[in-house]
Amino acid sequence: LFTFAGYLMAEAGTPKRLVRVSRALLGWMPGGLAMVCIVASAFFTSFTGGSGITIVAIGGLLYPALIAENYPEKFSLGLVTTSGSLGLLFPPSVPIVLFAVVAGIEVEKLFIAGIVPGVLTVIALGAFAAYKGLRIKLPRQKFEIKEAFSALREAIWELILPIVLIAALFFGVLRIHEAAAFTALYVLIVEVFVYKDVSFRKDLPRIITESMTLVGAILAILATAIGFTGYLIQDQLPMKILEAMSTLITDKIMFLLVLNVFLLMVGMLMDIFSAIVVVVPLILPIARQFGVNDYHLGIVFLLNLEIGYMTPPVGLNLFIASFRFEKPVTLLYKAVIPFIGLLIVALLVTTYWEDLSLAMLPDGAGDNEQVGQEIDPLEDDLEDD
Repeated sequence: LFTFAGYLMAEAGTPKRLVRVSRALLGWMPGGLAMVCIVASAFFTSFTGGSGITIVAIGGLLYPALIAENYPEKFSLGLVTTSGSLGLLFPPSVPIVLFAVVAGIEVEKLFIAGIVPGVLTVIALGAFAAYKGLRIKLPRQKFEIKEAFSALREAIWELILPIVLIAALFFGVLRIHEAAAFTALYVLIVEVFVYKDVSFRKDLPRIITESMTLVGAILAILATAIGFTGYLIQDQLPMKILEAMSTLITDKIMFLLVLNVFLLMVGMLMDIFSAIVVVVPLILPIARQFGVNDYHLGIVFLLNLEIGYMTPPVGLNLFIASFRFEKPVTLLYKAVIPFIGLLIVALLVTTYWEDLSLAMLPDGAGDNEQVGQEIDPLEDDLEDD
């Protein structure tokens, strides 16, 4: 249902409305158009799940505008490529839902845990955009309150959706399946009957087919990955890895460092859905043994995969951007390096400052009191086998 809502917004005029409101509110800042790209992409990716649609929809709108306003080509390419996966930590991101289901933790709490680290990544790239704007003296758009209100009024139905979702989940008004149904119905009504960007008869059947084709592909991947994961667990691979690591890794800090390197490699080589299903059951018991909070682990895991999307040589966003903007992928390798560096700094801060993920959660959420309930029965079953 979240995937359907994301596809519906992509087919409607949502990207243009998001760009307009972002430009009206942020265009006056140094590097204003780059800020617009970052904020609009983060909002849009939260609904599309980092599947490349953001690069095509938002990037396709803003890349020509960035070039027209004399932003350097390499910076512009790096910006739109990086922004394509920037909103993975914001509700209602599908990868967050999948991680919570696989890890056996509460989706609503993982949504809340991702908000502050997600804002940190946006601020990190926004600061770089402002620096770039000041350094090369790029033109700014004058702030006009009339245009700001007009843009907000036009996009208000879409802008309030994530706010309503977060509040409803935080206060327990909606559970995750109810939130998904609410989002799909809300977006359907807004895009078809309020904005009238999508025809109920002509466009809707095609959008449903395309979105459910993606869901079917994800389910096929998950079916295969779950079988493979089941084999690895039956073979006691997590316990073997834990035994091997215990001789080399002696504390939580070292474990988290090794985990980040490993997950960056996973993000480069696997799609995010396969990575979650295959890797999470392997690292979860190990992370718990080292005292890593479940919700904190989820945010670190997803942030690594977000960076992996754009990391050379085989990050998925690189090839999508290369195809969309008709540029050599080797040029994109160079373009994304500064952005990757900034996101890795944000990743390290998030990794070693747990309160960024846990500050908004109830005390004790995801702590290792769950270990005895979840890992011991698994070990007993394996010993019985």
